Amino acid sequence: MRTLELRAVGWAHSFPVTKGVRAARAWTAEHLSALAWTRDAPDTVHSVLLAVSELVTNAHVHAASTAHLVLTWDGGCLHVSVADTDPHHPPRPEPAAAGATSGRGLGIVDVLADAVDVHPCARGKAITACFRPPGVADRPGVADRPDGAP
Repeated sequence: MRTLELRAVGWAHSFPVTKGVRAARAWTAEHLSALAWTRDAPDTVHSVLLAVSELVTNAHVHAASTAHLVLTWDGGCLHVSVADTDPHHPPRPEPAAAGATSGRGLGIVDVLADAVDVHPCARGKAITACFRPPGVADRPGVADRPDGAP
């Protein structure tokens, strides 16, 4: 009898503007608890939750769109992808003006994540951030890009 090896696990959910960021964070926290490394990597969990907040907020505020959130754990990287329906305004990290109450989200995600990628989707764009828990980055075969490309 042949045993199949689990290569990845993932979850997906859409959060309309009316559901908000809080629901996305709670949903993410619930699914992260299923991953064995979360107990030993609370800082990574907090970074993921903050990134989810920023990315879902961007989809709601800047794209006026439902945020389609996908989490995928491939054994080396947790891929956090948020897609929206605005293909015309690719996000660009820009310095926020002094005293500004917004404009730092992508910069925060870029600092927290091990890698960030913006790519077009069928009906918009997606931002994917890769998070590696401590000790995983040194494993052979773990790609540097969130899309898994070498």
